[in-house]
Amino acid sequence: GNIREIKELQRSLREEGFEVIDQFQDKKMDYSSIEDFRGKKRLAEKIVRNDLEFIEKCDVVVAICDKPSFGTAIEIYYAKKLGKKVIVLNKEAQQSPWPIAFADQLVKNKEELIEALLKLGS
Repeated sequence: GNIREIKELQRSLREEGFEVIDQFQDKKMDYSSIEDFRGKKRLAEKIVRNDLEFIEKCDVVVAICDKPSFGTAIEIYYAKKLGKKVIVLNKEAQQSPWPIAFADQLVKNKEELIEALLKLGS
């Protein structure tokens, strides 16, 4: 998902009482304006390291999978390898089997996501 969509989802989950890890809390980690990472290897490594560390800290990964994303795909894979629960949020049709195969749960909207998270917590 794009940063605006992610931030909105984080806000909604916090309002519902969930603890949310914000991968963008450090403003330097908002790389949404970068169109080309070639020539930015150090920054790329820092971002990847940061994202993987957040996955290690969390209990559940919520992955917005409406558009293909290298980062999201690898984050899902890494989370599953660590034994984390993965909830895939797909508002649109999913044309790839990969997010579905790795998801512990698949939800179509914010309401279903909140319900799935509540079930995991009980």
